[in-house]
Amino acid sequence: MELNATYTSLVAVGDSFTEGMSDALPDGSYRGWADLLAARLAARTPGFQYANLAVRGKLIGQIVAEQVEVAAAMRADVVTLVGGLNDTLRPKVDMGRVCGLLEEAAGKLAPSCKQLVLMRSPGRNGPVMERFRPRMEQLFHFIDALAARHGALVVDLYGAPALADPRMWHVDRLHLTAEGHRRVAEAVWQALGHAAEDDWRAPLEPGVLPEWAARRGSDLRFAREHLVPWVGRRVTGRSSGDGRPAKRPDLLPYDIPLP
Repeated sequence: MELNATYTSLVAVGDSFTEGMSDALPDGSYRGWADLLAARLAARTPGFQYANLAVRGKLIGQIVAEQVEVAAAMRADVVTLVGGLNDTLRPKVDMGRVCGLLEEAAGKLAPSCKQLVLMRSPGRNGPVMERFRPRMEQLFHFIDALAARHGALVVDLYGAPALADPRMWHVDRLHLTAEGHRRVAEAVWQALGHAAEDDWRAPLEPGVLPEWAARRGSDLRFAREHLVPWVGRRVTGRSSGDGRPAKRPDLLPYDIPLP
C-alpha cells in the first residue's frame, strides 16, 4: 500500500453500518465513519468527490441489486463494500448464497476502482453475538479469501477488542456510537496508507459496572424499544430501509468540514 496516497473519490456501498447509524447529528441525520473518512480525504485533495449509496436494513442481495452497478459506474478511486451481516442475523440464512453474492459484488467493483476495501465488521460482546458468531466468522473467512482474489484491502474491525466493548455501541445494541464510528474511520484511513492519527484499537478506560437492577432495567428498555420492533420487522418481512433513498446517491464534491 502506497503511503500517503492521494485519492480523488470515494463511493461507499452497504447497509446501516455504512449509512452511519447511530452517529447522530443535531438535526437527527446520521454522520458515520464513511462521512468522517470522506471529510479527511477531502481535506487533502481539492475537488474530492464522495457518494454513499448505503441504506439501513439492506441484505446482501439488495445491495448487489440496488447499489453495486451504480457504484461501479462511478469509477471512483476507492470503493468500500460492507454487507452480508444483516443476512447472518436472520433466523435462517443460506451462507453459500451470501458468499456468492459478495463474490459477484467484488467481481464488479474491483475492476471499476483503484482500491476496493472490505471489512470484517465489529461485533458487540454479549449473548446475541455468541449466538451468531459462527455465521459471522464464516462470513469473515470468506471475505479474507475474497480480498485475496480481487486485490482488496480488508479492515479487521472484528479483531479489535475495543470495538466489542458494549460502551462503543448505541442503546439499540446493533449500531456503533459516534466514538465507534470515529475509530472505524481511523482504521480505514490507516488501511489506505495514511499515517496514524491515533490508536483506534486502544481500549476504553476501565468503567464501573452498573448495579444488577440498573442492568436489568436497561435490558428491559432495550427489549421494548429495539428488540421487539426488530423482531416484528423480521416476522413481517419489512425492513427499516423500505422506501428510503441512498444517503448520498450522486458522486459530488464533498466540502463538509471536519467536525
